[in-house]
Amino acid sequence: EKWDFVLVSNIHEVGSEKEIKRKKFLDELSKKGFTIKKIEDKKLFYGVRAPKQIFRKYQWLLRNPDSRLQNPDVHHDIPVTTSFSLLRIRIVNFILQNTTTPDLEKLPDLMKKKVFEATFPLHEKEEVREFLKEKWARWRDIFCQQPIEKIRCYFGEKVALYFAWLGWYTYLLGIAAVAGLVVFVAGITVFNSSQVRFFFSCKEICEASNTIMCPLCDQKCPFWLLSDTCTYAKVTHMIDNEGTVLFAMFMAIWATVFLELWKRQRATVVTNWDLYRWDEEEEELAMGLINNLQHEPQQYQHSYFRSTIILLLVLVMIAVLIGIAHALVIYRVIATALFSQSNSEFLRDQANTMAVMTGAVLHYITIVILTKVNRHVALYLCDLEKPRTFSQRENNFTVKIFTFQFFTNFSSLIYIAFFLGRINGHPGNYVRIAGKWRLEECHPSGCITDLFIQMAIIMLLKQTISNVMEYLVPWIAHKLRKQQHPRKRSMMLGEEEEAEDPCKRQWLSNYQLNEVNTFSLFDEFLEMVIQYSFTTIFVAAFPLAPLLAFCNNLFEIRLDAIKMMRLRRRMVPRKANDIGIWLQVLEAIGILAVIGNGLVIAITSDFIPMQVYKYMYSPCMTENSTGVDCSTGYINHSLSVFRIQDFEPHTKVPEMLPDFVRDEIKECRYRDYRNADDYSYTVQFWHIFAARLAFLILFEHVALCIKLIAAWYVPDVPQSVKNQFLDRKHSSLR
Repeated sequence: EKWDFVLVSNIHEVGSEKEIKRKKFLDELSKKGFTIKKIEDKKLFYGVRAPKQIFRKYQWLLRNPDSRLQNPDVHHDIPVTTSFSLLRIRIVNFILQNTTTPDLEKLPDLMKKKVFEATFPLHEKEEVREFLKEKWARWRDIFCQQPIEKIRCYFGEKVALYFAWLGWYTYLLGIAAVAGLVVFVAGITVFNSSQVRFFFSCKEICEASNTIMCPLCDQKCPFWLLSDTCTYAKVTHMIDNEGTVLFAMFMAIWATVFLELWKRQRATVVTNWDLYRWDEEEEELAMGLINNLQHEPQQYQHSYFRSTIILLLVLVMIAVLIGIAHALVIYRVIATALFSQSNSEFLRDQANTMAVMTGAVLHYITIVILTKVNRHVALYLCDLEKPRTFSQRENNFTVKIFTFQFFTNFSSLIYIAFFLGRINGHPGNYVRIAGKWRLEECHPSGCITDLFIQMAIIMLLKQTISNVMEYLVPWIAHKLRKQQHPRKRSMMLGEEEEAEDPCKRQWLSNYQLNEVNTFSLFDEFLEMVIQYSFTTIFVAAFPLAPLLAFCNNLFEIRLDAIKMMRLRRRMVPRKANDIGIWLQVLEAIGILAVIGNGLVIAITSDFIPMQVYKYMYSPCMTENSTGVDCSTGYINHSLSVFRIQDFEPHTKVPEMLPDFVRDEIKECRYRDYRNADDYSYTVQFWHIFAARLAFLILFEHVALCIKLIAAWYVPDVPQSVKNQFLDRKHSSLR
């Protein structure tokens, strides 16, 4: 005996308002011909089954228009794109959600008022489900191909397309992961070769035992030697090298090719499902007529006033998120000052690195908290918009939540990449917060390592803690729910065992699973799209991002499969012929990746200043020397001179290092391009600024042109699919 849906309710007092509302809703279902079965346990369970004429009506409505007019009473079976059980669940879910009581209340309203606690379709003991549990939803199958057709037969096209997209993304991510690993390993390997010119700057730092640097804070920070940061410089130059530029260009092309190949893959898949030209709007209209023959479609409407209000509220929310990013900046500034004044020598020496690392952990915590806040705000804004259909509501929600999540995840990274060390002033005239704490400075080797550390910590935390919690929370919740409903009570001596309704055990076991909601699949998509953003936008600073994402996705596929098959109630299957608005979001990320990586190389990296020095200021240009490496002297040239007597009046001149004689130190060095007399910018600064701007324009135009060429070169739809439709048209005309 199969049932389409189960409604769960608490046992209310006879005659109570909730009991009356529940009865009215069930009466409305009965009027529509639904069969209802009641089972009482600690909760009330109502199994509902729709009459067969409802499904015949669906088939007749989606028939060819001419055929429908000629044969209105003949109900031949027509090809449906999912199995009949999925069709039943989808139609019954629509009717349940849109059945109105005499009090003008629908099921969502009744659930808000706690009249019903839950509603869900059942996990059936079908052959398909057993196959998926054994061959798909297991950790041991982590390297096996996914049975997309079986997933579609059990969960519907929308879930199947998600896993098809995730599998395709992971497959192509393997190529990017190998390329990123090669670039990173090459940075380590090539660094050990002193014959490579790019790393002479690092060698210069390690040998600068006489270069005295200005203090990093105002109180307990001493003068320090540039050679003290030799290790930090080595790490920086493993990331910041010529290979990074090539890899950033490669990832821009990769992102385009990935999307173009996915479009081809999707076209092939949905054509096999006979869904390529499926119309979602027609489907929704048919569902409305099935539920109510007097149904009138909701007309398209647009309110400029409402849109303006929504836009203003979105801008306010973005401003709040940017403000939180500023709070993280303030934390880093204060943390640096506190670590610098610590009694621990290690904390004083590593004050900046410790501030970066703790700031990254704090950033991750804010991401976790704000993700929940962003969801509520986005849903509230969607309610204000009053979208016409569910799909429109989903698209509006997607755009808003992604926008909020983007600023939540990347505001702090944008500051580190493009503002850190560039708005802090210079010795004698520092920019300060509240007139007390001065902003952070970049390391003499550049700020790209700070960006590397921030991205590495966030990605590692998101892919370890978040995934562990994603699995453990529903697993523990499922175990706790099972303990609250023991399967059998113990029998007394001489007592006969009561026959148990077979439906009761099945309904109870499904109820004990974790709840799913409309946006359960949306959450999985959002998680992967944010990861895709990390993998592409700042990949120039973190070449290992694709590798981490690839390893994570191998587990993510099986984790999602296990959650859906073993830990969650069955999702309502939905039709789809693409991944929806997510494709436009991914294309927008591809463009942002070109801009972001271009800015990282032009502004954050030392690649441009190094090239300007080589071809304008190096010994090769000034002395016509052929035996000297052109990078020689770059670090010294990139440091400006500051006279100690020009310290700010309220700044306490710090204590000297033991090896220094106080009276002998007249000046110190700092990272900038300023004149020694009036601290104005040098001509070299403007040369570098012009070179950065020229490179950015050139890089972005070249990368975008390559993206356009790649998009043109790889057709969205395979020729086999086009020929298939051509043959169908020809056959229909004959």
